[in-house]
Order: sequence, then structure tokens, then C-alpha cells
Amino acid sequence: MSIGSEPFELLADFPGWTTGFDLQARQEQSRSASGVTYVKDLGPPLWTLKAQSKVLPPNVLDHWRARLKVLEGGLYTFLGYPLSRVYPISYPKGSWPTGGSFDGVSAALLSINANRKAVRLEDLPAGFKFVIGDYLAIGVDLHQVVEATTADGGGITPEFELRPHIWPGVTAGASAVKVYRPACVMALVPGSVSTDASLSGWGSIAFQGIEIR
Repeated sequence: MSIGSEPFELLADFPGWTTGFDLQARQEQSRSASGVTYVKDLGPPLWTLKAQSKVLPPNVLDHWRARLKVLEGGLYTFLGYPLSRVYPISYPKGSWPTGGSFDGVSAALLSINANRKAVRLEDLPAGFKFVIGDYLAIGVDLHQVVEATTADGGGITPEFELRPHIWPGVTAGASAVKVYRPACVMALVPGSVSTDASLSGWGSIAFQGIEIR
């Protein structure tokens, strides 16, 4: 019997919530004698995650202690995404405009603006809507929608902006675009796992993750 391969799918049945999911900037700041602050990017930002379970009975708590041990601290990776955005905001539970003919994981990147922060997508359902706050993944590069847009009758969007910027080396047509359970690859933050229980045996699981490139 196999326990699967990395990146492991850890969150699909997690008995709790991602209480934090955001970008962590990699920047350096310096301030001049006149009080002007200068900011320098040291690299693209990385996604970070905080997860917290409900209070769990002893058997379930031990199950999740074991699940996290598979990651062997930060040695192995898992798929990280905000549990609030398994589906796009406009399509809860996958209520796609064209029904079951769209699987949510087979759209395509049509073009990338020279600024590397605006894209056009294709192979979406006709009239598909992205709203601000949605997520999508280009391969395993996770992005959040910061400009609303709607696909035309052929399933092609106008240009719209995402954050973070499209990663270097990504080209149009090279990877599928996912709007269902879009994710990036993460590892556990060292020392972030908590599995404490009360004297009753009931307890909760908490951990943090950071994107691995």
C-alpha cells in the first residue's frame, strides 16, 4: 500500500481551516538621513499558510499527528491553498456555467503581458467570471485575481491582473491553468507544528507552511 507521493494532498480532508493565507514579501528596507524609505525586492513573494483544526477526539488527533509525520518536518512537501477558495467565488461547489463539461483544471494560458502581471486565459466556459479575490494556478504557481474579468463566448478572457507577478520562465501554453483547488507547493515551517491535547485526550492540530520553489 502506498501513502502517495509528494507534494502530498494534506488539506482536502483537513478537519479545520486555513486561518491565514497570504504573500510574504522578500524585501529589504533602508531609510536615508532625510527620512526617505527605500525598498528593494530580493525576490518574488512567497505564499504562506496557517492551518488550525477543530478540537479533535483522541483517535482523530493521533491520525493527524501521523499524517503530519509523513512530511518529516520540512523535508517533504504538500499542496497548499486557502480552504476558502477550493472553488471560485462565483461557482461554489463547481457550479460552472457549462455544467460538468468543464473540470476546473484544464484552462490554458493564452498570453502574458510584458509587465508579467496581466494575462489572458482560454479554454474556459463561455461567460466564465473571475472576481477579485479568486485564485488560479498556472501549473503549481499560485496567483490571486486582483482585477475582475469575464470570458467571452469562446471562453477567452481579456487581459486581467494577478498577484504575484508571473514567475520567470513561465510561457504561454506551457502549463494547464486550474481554477478548482488551485495550489502551490509548500513545506512545513520548522517548529510550527502543535498537536497538544488536554487531560481528556482531546486536542487540536496547528501548523504553518511556506511556498517552496
